[in-house]
Amino acid sequence: MPRLRLGTPFWVRSPAFRTPRVRYPALRRDVSADVAIVGGGVTGVTIAWRFAQAGLRVALLEAAHIGRGSTAASTALLMQEPDEDYASLARRYGEKRTRRIWQLSRLATRDFITAIRDLDIACHLAERDSIYYTVTPDAAARLQREHRRRRNAGIRGRWLDAAALLDETGIHGEAAIRTHGNAQIDPYKACLGFAHVAAKRDAMIFERSRVERIKVSRDDVTAFTGRGSVRADNLIVATGYATRYFKPLLGRFKILNTYVVVTRPLTASERRRLGLGAVMLWDTERPYHYSRWTHDHRLMLGGADRAHVGGRVRARALREGTKEVREYFTSLYPMLADIEHEYAWEGLFARTSDGLPYIGPHRRYPRQLFALGYGGDGMTFGFLASRLLLDWYRGTRTSDHALFAFGRL
Repeated sequence: MPRLRLGTPFWVRSPAFRTPRVRYPALRRDVSADVAIVGGGVTGVTIAWRFAQAGLRVALLEAAHIGRGSTAASTALLMQEPDEDYASLARRYGEKRTRRIWQLSRLATRDFITAIRDLDIACHLAERDSIYYTVTPDAAARLQREHRRRRNAGIRGRWLDAAALLDETGIHGEAAIRTHGNAQIDPYKACLGFAHVAAKRDAMIFERSRVERIKVSRDDVTAFTGRGSVRADNLIVATGYATRYFKPLLGRFKILNTYVVVTRPLTASERRRLGLGAVMLWDTERPYHYSRWTHDHRLMLGGADRAHVGGRVRARALREGTKEVREYFTSLYPMLADIEHEYAWEGLFARTSDGLPYIGPHRRYPRQLFALGYGGDGMTFGFLASRLLLDWYRGTRTSDHALFAFGRL
């Protein structure tokens, strides 16, 4: 399994990493549970919280440390808009199913925000509108059609012409769609917060406990680590993408790296000159670029996604990718050429052919459920997975499960 990130994310240097935190033990005995969860990122810990809250016995196994893999590399945009445009999904799945996919994504975003507030998880939660923009005339025409399709489906969004785009973002572009109801967080603090709440509800959380083998019987499934095991009714794989243990599934995912740079804090004067308000940005290019403010007034800039490479080539790709991100945003905001960048990193993520995750069972793997392939919407779809998988475990089957099933393609 390749390293889930390269470089030093901003979150790693934040006070959350420097201050004492709860450290969970390694698994050194045999335990039993209703459900075992593999993976201690945001998806894994929110699943653990959801199941524990429902009164189920939970054991979570993390190979390294909670929240320090792909979660720490995330820019943590809680987006209700899937990676694929509404029009693109509608061509594949039709209006009715596409409308429901967008509804579920919107509900998951809202419920995630509500859960963070209700559980009093300190993670710099800030509700933010997203602005989906373009700087090219051809893309503006497509974007207007996209806006029309969304509006006809009951999906709210405000159209911005070139003047409004400039006024709200400082970008000299063509047009944009502004969408209300999104948010941003510190992903590491959020991950630790949900793990803490899950543990308070008696979830067993184990760090430094890599799963080496899985054994399935008629009555249960057992995950073995180097020094212990968890026997459960079901096992949930929340590792982001299919590891080599699930080799037959690997072809369903495209493994990508995304690149992020973060500036030093900008002064109030510099922020006024830049012209970017308190919004999150993403553009119509594919792969797309994205941007957000941090709680301490830094600009976090990302994009330039490319196929994953390993070894020394990966380090070179990091330099090239972060350079491309800087150059792209400097073309939009020339003053960024004089603003120092203090952090640069890349993260690894998996994307499916339709940009939607796989949530649920696979016929080749009895007693195992999956939450994989979230693309750029890992926070939103990971939280949605926690609800859909609990429903599945309880025996509830709805058309919502079919939308994200392995068999949908």
